[in-house]
Amino acid sequence: MEDYDLERRLSEMLSEMLQEGEMEQSDRTAREVRQISPKYEIRIQTAHDPIVEETLRYRKIACELDDRYDKYLKRSGINDHEQDQEGKPASGSGGGQQ
Repeated sequence: MEDYDLERRLSEMLSEMLQEGEMEQSDRTAREVRQISPKYEIRIQTAHDPIVEETLRYRKIACELDDRYDKYLKRSGINDHEQDQEGKPASGSGGGQQ
């Protein structure tokens, strides 16, 4: 029971010490700046999507075990026929690998 009282008193003392004095101005300013949400969002528009290009390059090298990027490629306007032309192995062809 004494340990609990001692721990509680130490906790209260620590809390008071942390709440007493003023926060340094630089810390306060930095905290306020971090809390301000940005008013503007910067977007860069590119002619080609680097994720699509990289995915198609990887598919030329090897087959994916799962088709996790298919949904993204469909949203970007790449259909399955274009992917096959880009080098994705056709369904059912194992490419000699087992």
